[in-house]
Amino acid sequence: MSSLAQDYDLVINNGRVIDPESMLDAVLNVGVKDGRIAKITPHDLKGVKTIDATGLVVAPGFIDLHFHALDGLSLKLAALDGVTTGMDLEAGAINVADWYAAKDKSGWPLNYGTGVSQEMTRTRIHDPEVDTSGWHDATSVFELRAQAVKTDGVPGWSVTRSDLDQLNQILTHIDEELRQGALSLASTIGYMSEGVTTFEMFKTQEVAANYGRALGAHVRFHGNPSNPEGTLGTSELLANAMVLDAPFSINHDNEYGWWENEEKLQKARAQGYNVWSEYYPYSAASTAISSDFFSPEKFKILAGGRPYEETIYDPIQDKFLTQQEWETTSKADPGRTIFAFNPKRDEWLPYWLRMPHMIVASDAMWSGKGIDSWDLPPEDYVGHPRTAGTRGKTLRMARENGVPLMFTIAQMAYWPAYHLGLTGIKAMQERGRLQEGMVADITIFDPEKVTDNATYKAGEQGLPTSGIPYVIVSGVPVVRDNEFQLDVRPGKSIRFPVEERGRFEPITVEEWSRQFTIKSFSVGDGGVEPKNTADDEGN
Repeated sequence: MSSLAQDYDLVINNGRVIDPESMLDAVLNVGVKDGRIAKITPHDLKGVKTIDATGLVVAPGFIDLHFHALDGLSLKLAALDGVTTGMDLEAGAINVADWYAAKDKSGWPLNYGTGVSQEMTRTRIHDPEVDTSGWHDATSVFELRAQAVKTDGVPGWSVTRSDLDQLNQILTHIDEELRQGALSLASTIGYMSEGVTTFEMFKTQEVAANYGRALGAHVRFHGNPSNPEGTLGTSELLANAMVLDAPFSINHDNEYGWWENEEKLQKARAQGYNVWSEYYPYSAASTAISSDFFSPEKFKILAGGRPYEETIYDPIQDKFLTQQEWETTSKADPGRTIFAFNPKRDEWLPYWLRMPHMIVASDAMWSGKGIDSWDLPPEDYVGHPRTAGTRGKTLRMARENGVPLMFTIAQMAYWPAYHLGLTGIKAMQERGRLQEGMVADITIFDPEKVTDNATYKAGEQGLPTSGIPYVIVSGVPVVRDNEFQLDVRPGKSIRFPVEERGRFEPITVEEWSRQFTIKSFSVGDGGVEPKNTADDEGN
C-alpha cells in the first residue's frame, strides 16, 4: 500500500500504553500524525511506519529538569536512557536569548530549555574582569569560576555580599533574562552561601515570582549530615516560596534531612503550593578531587565521621583513597573527577522510589568532548554513571522493590511536566502524557529487562541503558532499534514567550519604607494631620 493511503505517519502496535494522568494502563495501538498523538485505540491502524511494541511499555517521554548533558556524547547517552526533554533548571544559563538561538539554528535531538543562572549573573557583577558576553551554560561554568579567581584570587560570585546598587544590577539582569523567556530561576546557592545574604535570596526569588516562574535550587548546606544545618537551606527557600506564592523545586533532595523536606513539601502542596523535589538513584556524587569539600577540616563535617577510604573513589586507580593518597593525587592531578560515596543513600533509595512528586532528575553531566561528539562511542564518556543510567537504574530498582510502574513513570514523565505546566509553560502542559492530542514524545521500553549498565569504573561510566529500543521526539524516533539516530534533530525549544517589557522595579530605601512602614503624623486641631518633618526641624 502506498504511503498516500496511510492514515498516520507512525503507528505503534500492541504496546502496553501507560498514562499516569488518566491512569490508563492497557494494550492498545497508537497513531502519530504531524508530531502529535492522533489516536489511541484497540482497533487496527495503518501508518507509513510501524513499530511492533508487543511486550513493551509505551510511556510518555521521560523529562529531566536537572540536565547538564549539553554536548553530543552526553546527550546521546541520555537519549538512550529514554529522555525526550532535558532542561537545565539548576545551573541555567546567561544571555538566554542567544542560548536558545544557537540551539534553534543547529537543531537538537531532544527538547531543550534553560533557566537563568543566578551564579553566572552574580559573576557579571562581582567579577567584572570575567568575559560574560555571549551565552554561557553549565558547560562553561567551571571556566568562568577559574577566570573569577585568576586576577585577585577572590571568587566574587561566591563570597562577595552585594550592596544595594549591586543587588539592583543583579536583579535587573535576572529580570531581563526572564523577560526573554527563561523558564525559571536556576540557583546554585549552595556554592554561594557566604556571598548571598538571605535578603538577596528573597528578593531574587521575588523577581522570578513576578513572572510566576519556578526556582530550582541546589540549597545551602546540601550534604551537611547533621541537624539543624542539613535542612535549613531548604527551609529558607521554601518559606520564601510560600510567602511569594511561587513555584519551588529542591534539586537532588538526596542528603541528610530529606525526610523532613519531603514532609514539608507534601503539607505545602496540600495547601495549594506548587512545590516539589527530585532525586537520582545513586549513592555517590562526583566532583574534582581538589574540591574544597575534601579538605580535612571540611571533610570531617561533610562525611559525617566516615574516613576517606570509605568515601572517595578514584576511577582511574579503581580504588578508594586514604587521606594521604587523596592529598598526593589531588596535588598531582587537581582536575581529576572522583566519586564521593554516601552509603546512607542506598538505605534511603527505596523510600524515594515511592515518594509522591519526588521526580527523577539525573544531574547529567556534559562529556567535555564537544558539541559535535555525537558519534563517539559510549566508552569515551568520563563522568558520573547517572548521565547514562539514571532512568534504567530507576526502572530496575522500582521493579526489584515492587513499585507500581504507573508511579515510576509519573516520577520520570508526568510530574515534571505537571509542575512546570502549572507555571504556565504550554509545552509542558502537552507533554508527559500519553493521550490523544498531546505531543508525541514517547519512550518505549521492556519492563522486565530494562536496566542500567554504566558503572563508576573508567571505561564503563557511559555504558548505555539496555531495554529501551525506541525513543520518539515529536513523532520522530531519535532511538530506533536501540541505536541513536545521528541524522535527526526533532527537538523543540521549551521557552516562555518574550515579553515587551520587564517587571522589576529597582529597590530604593524610600520605596521600601513607603510600602512597609506607616507615615509619621501629628494630632492637630480638629483632627489627624500628616506630620511635616521639615517644619518641625525648623522650629
